[in-house]
Amino acid sequence: MSFGRLEKPVGHKPMSEINVTPLVDVMLVLLIIFIIAAPFMADRLALELPKAELPKAATPAQPGPSVSLSVDGQGRMQWNGEAVDDASLRQRLLEAAQRDPATELQLRADASVPYGRVVALIGMAQSAGLSRIGFVAESTAPR
Repeated sequence: MSFGRLEKPVGHKPMSEINVTPLVDVMLVLLIIFIIAAPFMADRLALELPKAELPKAATPAQPGPSVSLSVDGQGRMQWNGEAVDDASLRQRLLEAAQRDPATELQLRADASVPYGRVVALIGMAQSAGLSRIGFVAESTAPR
């Protein structure tokens, strides 16, 4: 009978790979959150439109072609929801007038926009060939 060392039982080997399953789960959850939140993070102007009592006859019965121009208190402008500067605004006004001179410009100006800026925008539209300009306001009376 020989006396020797008893062999030490071999334990579990340490895991040398990274388990990516929890990482993938977290990334998928974040992706879903961003997909849902993306439409709310769109570049929109926060406008505080002037309030006025609007008669029911103020809404047109047969809407024609129209474009929307929004201006916020800091002077940022959006043409149909897309940010523009003065140079590109002039170009878009000219293009709209060439397409159809009866196109209505719906001006949505924040209550804090200076009157002079509104007048300058009206002048730009008229010099481009647009004569129909509508001022959009919020109604104070419920419809």
